[in-house]
Amino acid sequence: MLTRGMIGSLLVLAGGMVVSPLPRSARVLHLDPLLLLRGSTAGRMLGLAVVLVGLGMLAAAWIRLCRHAAGAGAGEQAEALGLVRQATVVWALPLLIAPPLFSRDGWSYAAQGMLTTLDMSPYEHGPGVLRGPISQAVDPQWMNTPTPYGPLPLILGDIAARLTADPWVLVIAHRCVAMIGLVLLAWALPRLARWNGVNPALASGLVLASPLMVSNGVGGLHNDLLMVGLMAAALVVAEERGWPWAAALGGAAAAVKLPGGLICIAVALVSLPLAATLAQRVRRLVAVGVVAIGTLWGLGAIWGLGTGWLAALAVPGTVNTPLSAPTVLGGVVDLIARGLGAGAPEAFFLEWTRALATVAALVVAGWVALRWRTGDRSTGIAATVFIVSASLLLSPVVHLWYFLWLVPFLAVHRLGRSGTVFLIALSVVAGLVAPLDSSLHGAYLIIVVGSTCAAALGGIVLLTTRARSRIAHIAQPAD
Repeated sequence: MLTRGMIGSLLVLAGGMVVSPLPRSARVLHLDPLLLLRGSTAGRMLGLAVVLVGLGMLAAAWIRLCRHAAGAGAGEQAEALGLVRQATVVWALPLLIAPPLFSRDGWSYAAQGMLTTLDMSPYEHGPGVLRGPISQAVDPQWMNTPTPYGPLPLILGDIAARLTADPWVLVIAHRCVAMIGLVLLAWALPRLARWNGVNPALASGLVLASPLMVSNGVGGLHNDLLMVGLMAAALVVAEERGWPWAAALGGAAAAVKLPGGLICIAVALVSLPLAATLAQRVRRLVAVGVVAIGTLWGLGAIWGLGTGWLAALAVPGTVNTPLSAPTVLGGVVDLIARGLGAGAPEAFFLEWTRALATVAALVVAGWVALRWRTGDRSTGIAATVFIVSASLLLSPVVHLWYFLWLVPFLAVHRLGRSGTVFLIALSVVAGLVAPLDSSLHGAYLIIVVGSTCAAALGGIVLLTTRARSRIAHIAQPAD
């Protein structure tokens, strides 16, 4: 099981060298013959096939791992948890030296850290002002846009860029930063699972070593992994160390990406006494908010970055993503309106739908903060799931890796058979389709062939008799 997953990870690394964006000057471990495949459609299709086979092997090994964890009795769960953590390390290790897989975001992080080192605020300048290899692999769409991220990843990127200007080494440094989030999840998930009486080994297995995590979190190198790790740690610390420390962690999560601050609502709910009055709720929410905002503002002020990210929050919304329900709905309404000859400006209904959805998400968060039960740990987890789910459903922009926000908190619930099957299917599908995201850039033949292969692999991993037997074993409700 461990060996099969590691071979799968090595295949993802090898194929990723072919299909993922690289600086023109990149030479990695002298793998020039492998990099030559990038120049042809056939070569890229071969690289994509290798990646998909690797992800399929990882998915199959992961389901076996989860089955082993699900079958562990009370006295065996510690050993099973150790195996889950070992598998996570073994399967993630080969990808530490990989380029940012299936997305160019990691190259943007490296460039933004270099901008900070050069005293050019990434909130005012895009990577396009840089020269040399550091900006060669940045997505042209973001070349001249400011960053919408908080100060924490810029601070860490600045520290790395002061040590080296090599873009590949900087990418590895940023992946190590993302791995901090994975370590925080490995620490927090067993504790959160015990709050709900859930098998901690299974809950950890469903998250840490999943295809979603390996492809989008570790391989994709997204700040979201660090953000959700801080969120999970904040919820645990709220119970074990008190709300002020938890609020500071919530502020740190928001300092990575603003949605991370949503965890502060759960921190307030968990830290309040049972049946808290409205006045007590408001006071605690304000106190938690002050500490979190102070942490967020302080990080920017200490490093001289300020709060320029506020003005750049609209940057991600300049793209239309098919996973965003408001974007799809608004786009359909716009098409119908144009077909009926309505005189509304272009994208009028799209923008209004997105705006109303954002307001609705804030209303949901406020309702949970003011109405949900207080002083109960399980309710704190449920509140996080509810708020994050609403945010994903109503967000104007949703990428595959955004599901990393939800899965850790969903996995520590008593999901029952249907919920567990859904979580497994989500993790497998989101992992297998990750290579078909932004890395192919208009290579329609490759996308069609890759989609067919991903669908076939998904069927093999999820729908064969053996796979269904393993998943059924995992999905049995806990005693």
